[in-house]
Amino acid sequence: MRDKVVASAGEAVADVPDGASLAVGGFGLSGVPDVLIRALHERGVGGLSVVSNNCGALESGLAVLLAAGRIARVTGSYIGANKEFARQYLAGELEVELIPQGTLAERLRAGGAGIPAFYTPAGVGTQVAEGGLPWRYDGNGGVALASPAKEVRTFDGVEYVLERGIRTDYALVRAARGDRHGNLVFNKSSRNFNPLAAMAGRVTIAEVEELVEPGAVDPDAVHLPGVFVQRVVALTPGQAADKKIERRTISAPPTRGAASN
Repeated sequence: MRDKVVASAGEAVADVPDGASLAVGGFGLSGVPDVLIRALHERGVGGLSVVSNNCGALESGLAVLLAAGRIARVTGSYIGANKEFARQYLAGELEVELIPQGTLAERLRAGGAGIPAFYTPAGVGTQVAEGGLPWRYDGNGGVALASPAKEVRTFDGVEYVLERGIRTDYALVRAARGDRHGNLVFNKSSRNFNPLAAMAGRVTIAEVEELVEPGAVDPDAVHLPGVFVQRVVALTPGQAADKKIERRTISAPPTRGAASN
C-alpha cells in the first residue's frame, strides 16, 4: 500500500484546473473540508461545477468560493440561509440544479459504485421528473435554462423516475481520523455526505483531523476504505479544532430559587 499523505492542502489541490467538477462533503457546517476549500480559493481557481448538499454558510465552506465568484454551477438539495447563494441564483449568475436530498446521496453513491443510473419514486409527478425546474434565471425573473424531462417507467404498478449517477473530476472531504493509506472514519453527521462525495470523485482528497499509522484503525471501524482516496492532508491541531456552528441554540439559565424538576 502506498503512503498517500501530501505535505499541504495547497499541494493537494495544485492540479485542480479552472472548470473542474467537484464533489464536496459536509452537512450544513459539519464535516466541511474548509482547509482544502480555502487552498483552492488561494489558488484562484474558477468556473467550478460543485456537487454538494449545500453551498456553505456564514462565510465558511463553499461560501468562500461562492462569494468570490468562483463557482459556475451547483448541484445540491438545500439553499438554506445562504443569502448570497440565493442572490446569485435569482440574478442569473449561477446555474443551480436542486434535487431531492436522498436522490443526491444515491446519485453520488451510484457514481462511485460504477452504476450509471437507477430508478427512484422520488420526484414522480413533479417537475423533478416532468422538467421545467429553473436551472438558470435571466436576471429579470424569467427562466433562461430549465431542467429537461426525465424517463419514467412503471415497475409492479408503481412509477419511477430515472436518475443518473454522478462522477466528478475531484472530491474534497473531511474525516475525523485517517491513516496513511486513506482509510477514513467520520464523526456523526459528517458521515452523511462525506463518504458518498469521496466515492464519486476520480481524484479524492481528504483532510483528516487525526492522522494515524496503518493498522491503528480497526478495519471494522472504517467508514470509507482507502481505495476511494488518492491524497490525504493532515490538519494541524488548530485547523482540526476550528469548527463553525451555524445556529447556536442555548437554554436560558434557571431563575434563582426556582424549584427544579
